[in-house]
Amino acid sequence: MNKQTKKRKIEKSLEKNYEYMDERLDFKLNYDVGCRKYKVGNRQIRVFFVNGLADTANMTQLLRQISFVKKPLTSEGAFKTLFEETLANVQVEVTENMDEAIDQLLSGLMVVMGEGWEKALIVDVRQYPGREPEEPDTERVIRGSRDGFTENIIHNTAMIRRRVRDARLRMEIHQVGERSKTDICIAYIKDIANPRLVEEIRKQLEKIDVDGIPMGEKAIEEFVIKQGYNPFPKVRFTERPDVAAAHLYEGHVMIMVDTSPAIIILPTTYFHHLQHAEEFRQTPFIGLYVRWIRYIGILSALFLLPLYTLFVMEPTLLPDQIKFIGPKKDNYSLPIFLQFIFAELGIDMMRMAAIHTPTPLATAMGLVAAILIGEIAIQVGLFVPEVILYLAVAAIGTFATPSYEVSLANKMIRMVLLVLVTLFKVSGLVIGVTVFIVCLSTMKSLRTPYLWPFIPFNLKAFSTVILRLTSSMTKTRPSIAHPRNKYKQPQG
Repeated sequence: MNKQTKKRKIEKSLEKNYEYMDERLDFKLNYDVGCRKYKVGNRQIRVFFVNGLADTANMTQLLRQISFVKKPLTSEGAFKTLFEETLANVQVEVTENMDEAIDQLLSGLMVVMGEGWEKALIVDVRQYPGREPEEPDTERVIRGSRDGFTENIIHNTAMIRRRVRDARLRMEIHQVGERSKTDICIAYIKDIANPRLVEEIRKQLEKIDVDGIPMGEKAIEEFVIKQGYNPFPKVRFTERPDVAAAHLYEGHVMIMVDTSPAIIILPTTYFHHLQHAEEFRQTPFIGLYVRWIRYIGILSALFLLPLYTLFVMEPTLLPDQIKFIGPKKDNYSLPIFLQFIFAELGIDMMRMAAIHTPTPLATAMGLVAAILIGEIAIQVGLFVPEVILYLAVAAIGTFATPSYEVSLANKMIRMVLLVLVTLFKVSGLVIGVTVFIVCLSTMKSLRTPYLWPFIPFNLKAFSTVILRLTSSMTKTRPSIAHPRNKYKQPQG
């Protein structure tokens, strides 16, 4: 089916309209799609709704209101006026397009059609099933708000509106998917966000021609950004409304996908993925300490294992003060490289097992893996203790990375560096790190340099990456998003 706007008009004959709706929706087979027939004044009407997506109490109240109407409806104008004045609902729209009425019906709205009227009323009675807002598991803070985005796009836009009470905040709604008709919202502040960026995102969404996007925000990312097989994420995901609002004030654009609790932030750089809300919920000094501990953990996750492997293979590179690093020649039977690879695969298996294991059993599984498997593997000589130690430090650095996507990408780079060091020793490490930096420096997210402000270098912006500045010191917005208004605070 081509992605084209359908133009079937609503007819005056109520029965013909019902027959078309029945042909498209099959009321006898679809138990959750309902149709009720009423008489209002001297005219017949039909009410269409979807059980589970519509608020039954609200819909019952509206139908009770119109059931008491006895006034004859002698014209189309009288029918329209009666319903507009009678229906006690904050959102009532009129459409002449039959297929648009069906799309709105399947989104949870109530559709009302009348005999002799070539239009339909669309009444918003939606009540989507879902959970209440709660703190995201991946972005917890010691102090701060405990609400998080949910799978309901209406709740998500409301949580952003609560934090950005600006008349210039725009929430554009789009539908993506020929069959799914998934609601997509583009959020931005009109006088801050770059209009070319907004237009580019809007055009990319309009180009999407697919049956549906059941994977939500991840499918949208792949369509809009053209991710390909690059392991590093070119967008940032967040489930915290305060983080989303902070990026809106900086000139970024949000993409919200119905049925998904993760919000897409555009554009982003590598350093955006290294930030965490906890740094800004503490005093600047504590925030600086937390940030640098995180940076050290990320560097350990990337380079600790390749460096250790290199020192084992080339012990002459070690200074005399740290000659104790490295196992004895007769303490292990497998090469260090293979030990790290097997241990990495073991950790990934435990991670996947933890995801699929019920919570009451996850702790027991961790104890079995850590105590029994790890300890016995050392005793039988499969692993040396130092391998377990350094791999544990690297794993902690991986878990300390705020972005789950970046932590997995760094893990892939770590394994590539391990292979290069094993094959080419010092040259392999130098070549691998150089190619890694060059690849990141050439990456772009919607024409935004991925390593900005490091490459290209911007001293003022780079200081905000290295240091945790106070709110009063950050008077300008980051230039990377090209905001229309670059000042956060009034200039004296």
